[in-house]
Amino acid sequence: MSTINRRRALKTLGLTASAAAFTHHAQAETIQEITFPKDPRYIAIAQPITAIVLGAGNRGNVYGRYALANPNDIKMIGVAEPVAFRNDKFAKVHGISEQHRFKTWEDVFKVPKFADAIIISTPDYLHYGPAMKALAMGYHVLLEKPISPSLQECLEILAAAKKSKSIIAVCHVLRYTTYFRKLKELCDSGELGTMMSINHLEGIEYVHMAHSYVRGNWHEATKTNPIILAKSCHDLDIMRWIASKSAKTVSAYGNLKWFKRENAPEGSTERCVEGCKVERECPFSAIKVYYEQKKRIHVLDVPEDPALQGPAILEKLKTSNYGRCVYRMNNDQPDHYTSIYQFEEGVLATFGLEAFTAWEARKTRVMFSMGEIEGDNDLIKVTDFRTKEVTLWKASTQKEFNNSGHGGGDFGLMQNFVQAVAQNNPSLLTSTIDASIESHVMGFMAEASRKNGKSMEIKLG
Repeated sequence: MSTINRRRALKTLGLTASAAAFTHHAQAETIQEITFPKDPRYIAIAQPITAIVLGAGNRGNVYGRYALANPNDIKMIGVAEPVAFRNDKFAKVHGISEQHRFKTWEDVFKVPKFADAIIISTPDYLHYGPAMKALAMGYHVLLEKPISPSLQECLEILAAAKKSKSIIAVCHVLRYTTYFRKLKELCDSGELGTMMSINHLEGIEYVHMAHSYVRGNWHEATKTNPIILAKSCHDLDIMRWIASKSAKTVSAYGNLKWFKRENAPEGSTERCVEGCKVERECPFSAIKVYYEQKKRIHVLDVPEDPALQGPAILEKLKTSNYGRCVYRMNNDQPDHYTSIYQFEEGVLATFGLEAFTAWEARKTRVMFSMGEIEGDNDLIKVTDFRTKEVTLWKASTQKEFNNSGHGGGDFGLMQNFVQAVAQNNPSLLTSTIDASIESHVMGFMAEASRKNGKSMEIKLG
């Protein structure tokens, strides 16, 4: 295991601030780099599997990029996307023939099966239909999370998957990062004694919150998913995974406190481009975020040519939700959320979802009878109470996953799914439909608790 000088590493990696919080007891001399060997179950694939992407938005293109980077693993041979700009772009990049380009997901299933797998990256409320149809027609399925906005639909997809001979995986990409794989390994090792409790926090980051859950596709829970599932089913899955136990009850609290009309500053307007008097000082300014900083503009479907891009962005800010004032949207998602889970064997877990952070990351503490593990999505600190020994682990991204999002998890998921399909071996999957359903139920019951003001029992069916 390679190690590097701790002080030099912290300076190089810019981790001084976060690491300082990790040094209040003992001092670790080295940081060990987290690496994992190639899974010995993975084989060289004789010929790439083929897939059809339903929904050529952000997530569909993430999985498409894996195919472009790994042409021997998977080839995208079909696409369904109602937005012509996205359909054209995806088809051109992947060389998809006209006969295999479709406007809607329903159109795909009107023709005989012509690929190995279906990748479902449609909006949340359009997951159930294509998932059920794909399983019925014998396609293998990669299903974007959340599985469905409806608990009943989630359970029906699970039942259909159990009846089918198809492989189905859910896109819980965090399981495939070196950071969370190491966290899981450390929790499972037993070296720190009995697990007592978990404290997990997800910082959405204030711009991301405004983009996705105030202005964006998930701004209305009733039309998509509650934020505890839309954003945090990853986190629920991770907590369930590292606990290695089922959650039995949940109590949840949270509300929409800030992004409301009564908090709109004096002089603000319906849109940022309509002469808003406070736009220059507003941290949520659409002009700053999209036009000046060019952040998250993939959702605007604008040209890549810089000469054309600026005017196109401004036009979208005049006509789409992304140009609207964050205080004047018809949003209903809570902007701060806390839940408490009671797992089997007395393990207690708290989960916080917070919009108002300057960082976009996850922070985790796991307490044991003989030690503690702390992590900040990048660095893991392990403290042994008996020896006072402190070990630091630094996450890295596999070289072949350097262009992948979620710390390499996006491509790690794709590699895992491709291998499972190529070998027709569902046991290779890390993110199974069974495990995913359980963490989804945790989310549904948390939302029921938040709305009803009482603790809820967590059980399947």
